[in-house]
Amino acid sequence: MARYNGPKTKISRIFGEPILGNGKWLGKNSNPPGQHGAQRKRKTLGEYALQLREKQKAKYTYGVLEKQFRKTFEEAARRKGVTGENLIKLLEARLDNTVFRMGIAPSRPAARQLVSHKHVTVNGEVVNVPSFQLKPGDIVALKDKAKDNTAITSQTRGRNPKFTWIDYNETAQQGTFITYPEREAVPENIKEQLIVELYSK
Repeated sequence: MARYNGPKTKISRIFGEPILGNGKWLGKNSNPPGQHGAQRKRKTLGEYALQLREKQKAKYTYGVLEKQFRKTFEEAARRKGVTGENLIKLLEARLDNTVFRMGIAPSRPAARQLVSHKHVTVNGEVVNVPSFQLKPGDIVALKDKAKDNTAITSQTRGRNPKFTWIDYNETAQQGTFITYPEREAVPENIKEQLIVELYSK
């Protein structure tokens, strides 16, 4: 299963944001990565570069590679409504992202691993595809064996109450994907309109 396995701090320094993991190194060193990063001034980016950068940021944030990201965009374009907002809704409805949002896993890569290793069920059935698209009303839970695994349950942090499109019961260790989120409710700093413009060329 293809995924990005490169250096995470380097990606965060490229964008100047904690895209992958925490941003503790950004405060210490905000220069671009590389041997001569401190000497290089950040260039003013052109229109295409800004659009490409925004797409890369979205891909790294949600852990999606190019082919899958384009497929997601094409699905967003087919749906009614604003394409950019549809794209964010589809990315948020991925199973691995929802497991992360519910607080079952501490990060998206950790959530992806839980799903891939068959620790997560959807509506009572084991699903090991991280990109599985949830629909409103779907119930996501840890498998019974996983609920007794302290290595997994010790990582559970609980749902952030500001994520109103999901519900999570910590006692039962299961949650519901209530609805697709509205764009303003999603905290990710992504300018999705630039991605739409890039793919529209």
